[in-house]
Amino acid sequence: MSNSRLAEIRQVRLQKLAQLRQLGIDPYPPKYSLPLTDISQARTQSGEVISLSGRLMRLREHGQVVFADLKDSTGQIQLLFQEKTLAEKFPLLKLFDAGDFLGVTGRIITTQSGEVTVEVAHFELLSKSLRPLPDEWSGLKDEEARYRQRYLDLLLDPKLVDLFHKKALFWQTMRQYLLDQGFLEVETPVLESTPGGADANPFITHHNALDVDLYLRISTGELWQKRLMVAGFSKTFEIGRQFRNEGVSREHLQDYTQMEFYWSYANFEDSMALVEQLYKHLARTVFDTLDFTIAGHQINLGRPWPRLDYTQTVLQKTGLDIRTAHDDDLRAYLKSQAVSFSPQDGRGKLIDHIFKSIRKDISGPAFLVNHPVEVSPLAKRQPGNNGFVQRYQVILAGTEMGNGYSELNDPVDQAERFAVQQQLRESGDTEAQMNDSDFVTALEYGMPPVTGFGVSERLFSFLADKSIRECVLFPLLRPESK
Repeated sequence: MSNSRLAEIRQVRLQKLAQLRQLGIDPYPPKYSLPLTDISQARTQSGEVISLSGRLMRLREHGQVVFADLKDSTGQIQLLFQEKTLAEKFPLLKLFDAGDFLGVTGRIITTQSGEVTVEVAHFELLSKSLRPLPDEWSGLKDEEARYRQRYLDLLLDPKLVDLFHKKALFWQTMRQYLLDQGFLEVETPVLESTPGGADANPFITHHNALDVDLYLRISTGELWQKRLMVAGFSKTFEIGRQFRNEGVSREHLQDYTQMEFYWSYANFEDSMALVEQLYKHLARTVFDTLDFTIAGHQINLGRPWPRLDYTQTVLQKTGLDIRTAHDDDLRAYLKSQAVSFSPQDGRGKLIDHIFKSIRKDISGPAFLVNHPVEVSPLAKRQPGNNGFVQRYQVILAGTEMGNGYSELNDPVDQAERFAVQQQLRESGDTEAQMNDSDFVTALEYGMPPVTGFGVSERLFSFLADKSIRECVLFPLLRPESK
């Protein structure tokens, strides 16, 4: 619809708004006081007199009769307005439009065509709309328009609404599963003086009262939850927002929801067993299946989850042995595969780039294990094999879908790894971890054996076989140009 046509429609509706007010009708009353029935329930109450409220989706005039469709969050139902029943109120329908909110009272009948219908005996305007709904002008087709006017996208697409009901159930199910396993839900700071728990570029903000620059967290309280382990807590988890100032893709957002748990006196083997059962429970509860098609991969979460050795997987797919390959060999391979990397990237980042470039054909589900220490600055070393750590990643549909460790609790080793990360930052790697001396101090008081794990809402989007952006109610967009 052109801007001029939209302006014409809006002007007509403004005139209707003025007429309603002249008639003493409040077009935006504060509430609808009648006891209400959901439309889905009303459709089963044939012969009963009920009251409903919702949005008018369509009006169809036939002389002394007007049909309309009323929609609420549970469904849609046909309305029948008759002049013989409504008398002097019937002409008011001329001032109503699709998009208006209405409250009605009437008897549930079934028309000759078999349509469940409310025979309206009373109606009240609850909110006057000034713009036409998209279905009046062929709907929202452009992706950016759908995201920018997400409220209309949701209004017109019941499958999209169902997606977000599933997403809510996904987090509710995960929360309840962890509570049932004895974990305590906690909240940790979102603003941090030293962001930690991940290799990522943080957002920076300023705290006026303290006059200090702070960072939005890049993990869901990893180093804070470990401090709780120092304090004597045994099992904690947090579900919350975290922020990474990175690129947008089918798999990545800058702010998103993540769950992280930490479990004292357990190791990564215990964590893997819990995570496998958690994922299967989520799939059954939210999607009612263990079989998925995700980005072209056919996946059965119910089959055994094999373990893939990090070094052997890279060797098989690239011919590189990361145990002995020189950094220049790693860079040469990345160049040969046209994989971008920064000259400032250290050995760990180079290895990580290589693995990310080769994992796309691994359907999973599988656990990737035996990571080199260079890519895991917070994981515990393997006994007798100090170059590798007790870590795992869930691999699903060619990407990482969760990350867990036996957590490093040696304060001397942790301080040394932070120092290496700090050197990388100083050489230009903006995603290298900062030196958190306060966390090292906490470790020096003693932290028991701990396993930790984190998974983001990417898991939900993959199980739904949607882009992660599609699975966000209101994706971030650039401001609309005027």
